[in-house]
Amino acid sequence: MSTLRNRVQLIGNLGNNPEMITLESGKKIAKFSIATNESYKNSQGEKVTDTQWHNVVAWNKTAEIIERYLEKGTEVAIEGKLTSRSYETKEGEKKYITEVVCNEVVLLGGK
Repeated sequence: MSTLRNRVQLIGNLGNNPEMITLESGKKIAKFSIATNESYKNSQGEKVTDTQWHNVVAWNKTAEIIERYLEKGTEVAIEGKLTSRSYETKEGEKKYITEVVCNEVVLLGGK
């Protein structure tokens, strides 16, 4: 059961092209967001689609694969873990961010 702790699996479409960052050490980071959709019928019987956006970050070899093959609209399956962090803006405001640290990506289709 320990392999089930903090495990996230999502299937969705990229909202934008991945943002690529290369650190001084040479390590690469890919940042992107994916949209997941869930459909249901409301009380009037109308179909409603709920879209959720998820921030994703990938490192090293996974980031290189993302850089090479992913672009806006690509349908992907990702697996990783959920992380939360905070930072302070230049104005002194504290911001919080939750993101999926991706360690596996599977391309499912085109745009």
